[in-house]
Amino acid sequence: MRLSILLGSLALMFALAVLTLQTPSPRPIDAPPHLFSAQRAMVDIRQISRAPHPLGSPENVRVKNYLAQRLTDLGFSVTEQKGDISLKGGQRLKREGGSPETTGQATNLVAVRTGSQSDLPALMLMAHYDTGALSPGAGDDSTGVAVTLETARALAARNIDGRTLIILLTDGEEIGLEGARIFFNEHPLAKAPGFIINLEARGGGGRVNMFETGKGDGPTIKAFAPVAMKADGGVTTASIGSYLYERMPNGTDFTIPRDKGMQGVNLAFLGRAHHYHTADSTPEQLDVGSVQHMGSQTLELATRLIPAAELPKAGPNLVYSDIFGRLLISHSPFAGWILLGLSLMGLAYSVWRARTVTGLGAKQLWQGMLDGVWFLSASLVLSQGVRMLAGPLQMRVDGVSFYYTLLRRLPWMEAATALVVLGLAFLLMSGGRASHRRVLGYGLALVTLTVAVLGKGGPVYVGAGAVAAVLSLWPGAAARNIWGGWTGTVALAFVLGCALQGFAPQVALIVTWPLLLAVIAMAISATLSPSLSELRGLVAPAIAAIIGGAWLVGYGHFVFLALGISVPGALGFIGLLILLFLRPLVPARGDHWLTGMAAVFLIAALVFSGASRLAEPHTPPPSDKGASRANA
Repeated sequence: MRLSILLGSLALMFALAVLTLQTPSPRPIDAPPHLFSAQRAMVDIRQISRAPHPLGSPENVRVKNYLAQRLTDLGFSVTEQKGDISLKGGQRLKREGGSPETTGQATNLVAVRTGSQSDLPALMLMAHYDTGALSPGAGDDSTGVAVTLETARALAARNIDGRTLIILLTDGEEIGLEGARIFFNEHPLAKAPGFIINLEARGGGGRVNMFETGKGDGPTIKAFAPVAMKADGGVTTASIGSYLYERMPNGTDFTIPRDKGMQGVNLAFLGRAHHYHTADSTPEQLDVGSVQHMGSQTLELATRLIPAAELPKAGPNLVYSDIFGRLLISHSPFAGWILLGLSLMGLAYSVWRARTVTGLGAKQLWQGMLDGVWFLSASLVLSQGVRMLAGPLQMRVDGVSFYYTLLRRLPWMEAATALVVLGLAFLLMSGGRASHRRVLGYGLALVTLTVAVLGKGGPVYVGAGAVAAVLSLWPGAAARNIWGGWTGTVALAFVLGCALQGFAPQVALIVTWPLLLAVIAMAISATLSPSLSELRGLVAPAIAAIIGGAWLVGYGHFVFLALGISVPGALGFIGLLILLFLRPLVPARGDHWLTGMAAVFLIAALVFSGASRLAEPHTPPPSDKGASRANA
């Protein structure tokens, strides 16, 4: 019975996660005029992305003229702003095959549709119309440009009036945000926008993330929250994304005004990463559902902001995340401590109830915590091992061509890493960690040595591998009963949650929210069946696994899209949080079927990672596009 509940919960968890990761169906070209239609936007995308159009190229001029006419037809007053590109921008342009000597200027399109309350700060929609040298740019950023046009049309059809609407289509983004720098440093309207919606892409599809806001995001999040209920497909966003992106070297056009204290949101999709800056980024291969998702969010947010009496200003930061796209929950950073306190109370109650029936003690709880530490450390080093197998061997990806090769291999790498995490989880749940400790210990030591020598792994990976190997070989380190494994995993998550809450409360929700859900399920189980031997004691954790696990799987997918090339082991952290729900569902005694499945998953991980080299061979591009990697 327990094995069936475990496998059934896992199957439903993954099914729900896949369902919630889908993009909405694109609305047809004859959709009602007040709605955003991806198929109407595709008409513009096909015109814009006929061919690569980097700054200074004849195709760039054609696209600029086409867009100027489209904006004029939509009732905007359109002007061109020319500005000199920087020395660094010129160097990047030269690496892309352009000529800074003959093409030393970027040309922005600035379109203004004056509202009835033109004295109020304006709303700006922003995207860039240039591309890399090799890419038609259907995703990056023809989609963003077309979304501004279709949004402007739909706003007029809705008779939305109030503040002025500005559309800024920048040039030279791909060589270092040149157009945005020129506008916000030199244009008379540079300070006119009170709020900016920037539209970007790194790939060719997938759900659109609202991954960045202006500084002091609280009022912005409150204004954005209702969009979840109105936009096609809802929203995908979390404070962890904004927190991490702020600390990364990447940048978009929104970086320039954000650094000046301006408010706004940054929207982008990350899926189909192999389209990024490549010839594959064509209208035919673009996920039209992603266009619908981006456009619907933009339209609904603009519909709220244009007639609003006030635009969001800087305020206290919030901790926030969407729940399956349809609900955006937020709370103050301090509230995280309250959630942790409630979790600790629930854990204490559950330990007390379990102890009266099963004799649960400190030793069993400690062993459960060591199980979690083993899982985290083993996931980190083995995930890096399969990443190395996908190539190149070195952990740091210095070659730009290798970076784009790994983007093409990213789906294979994600599958391989997920299989590693799943295999380790099954080993833990089956008791295989204790029964095969020598094989695991020596195997992990060998992988650690490989990562250290061939992959030039740093002390974090060496240390993690050493911890995993030692805990594997330590006879008394593995949990021996279900309650010990469950409470120990929860206790470890509580410690990690406290650490994150102290250092980065905007990130801590990835632990505090699942932890509270797991503790609620634990308290229910401890009340109904302290021995966990009856079906009624397993229902709550099974339901929590399906719902909480699906949310975490979706989170893990976006985390891997963003960090998978450099830190694939981040999925191990997600796996540990899913174990908060799965530990009570394992068979009471070791199950050889689970051990066998763990072995199959780990072998499959090696196969997937190695196969990525055959499916997506390394082909150096004809020109070095190193400059583009720093953007979007």
